[in-house]
This record gives sequence, C-alpha cells and structure tokens, in this order.
Amino acid sequence: MNRLASRHTRLLGAGLLAAASLAAQAPAEPAAPAAASPLQLVAVSVTPPAPGPDTLCQLRVTLRNDGDRQISQLAFAVAVNGHDLPVYGNQLFMDAIPPGGEAEVRLYNFWSTETGRPAPADGKYRVEVTLREAHWYRIEMEEDVEVWTPLGEVPGLPVRAAAAPGEPPARPAGEPGA
Repeated sequence: MNRLASRHTRLLGAGLLAAASLAAQAPAEPAAPAAASPLQLVAVSVTPPAPGPDTLCQLRVTLRNDGDRQISQLAFAVAVNGHDLPVYGNQLFMDAIPPGGEAEVRLYNFWSTETGRPAPADGKYRVEVTLREAHWYRIEMEEDVEVWTPLGEVPGLPVRAAAAPGEPPARPAGEPGA
C-alpha cells in the first residue's frame, strides 16, 4: 500500500507541474473593459435618517436613464451591513424610466435589526443597493391598451450605490465636491 501511495503522489506531482507549465506559457487575455451603463443609481434614500435597533426603514432609490429608450424590469440586490435581504432574489420592479429622465423607485421596507442581523456595535448602518439587471422597453398604446415590448438587456450592469443613514450623502464620482 505504501508503494501505491508513493506512485499516486508522483503522478499528482507530475500533473501539477505540467499544469503550472501550461499556465505559465498561456498568454493572459486582457480583461474586456466594462461598458458604461446608460442607467445610473443616482441616490439611495433611507428613512428615518438615523434608525435605531428594531426600526422599520423605508428604502428608495433614484435612477437616471441616459439612454434613448424606456427602461423597466429592474432587478435589485440590497444588503444591510453586509447581510443580503433575501426578498430581492426573485423580485422585479416594473417602474418605467423614460429616456433622458429620472425616477424614484420605492423598494421594500426593512427592519434595521433582525434575527441574524443585529445592530452594528458602532450604531452606524450601511445600506448597499445593486441594480443587477434591467431591460429596454417600447411602451405604447394600442386601442386603449398599454403594450410593453421588451427590446433587450441594458448593458453595463450591475451598478451600485450605498447609503449610511445618519451621515451626509456621498456625492457620485465626478460631481463637484466629490
């Protein structure tokens, strides 16, 4: 049995050496630059502004559509102090954001503390919102019926923004004072 283990060790060592040699010879492909998204998370708003433990909080985001078509079918992920809120896993928000426009989207309320997510020791909450995906739409009226036609995924997602209730809001990069 000792001879068998020794043989397996030598084979494993030879395999690892061959894999390392191939990896060293393979040229690394440059990462494709991320496409800028025409859909931006402009603001994250949490009320009340300084929640304590066991406080029901309202969550809203402001989105800006820099594209040339309407955007809807918004899929979000939300984390409070690093803990994902599972309700967003299978939910879509069908708010329509017009081209060149901004819209406030009301997301789900959440409790500042829950089982498995205690109040932070320093009392500071951090809420991170990720817009995971969205779709272009043509929305028009046909014989008094609103018809939504999907036109494909919005590129450049996900986009993220965060809020720290009780602290002044951070300005997005590139704005004066940032």
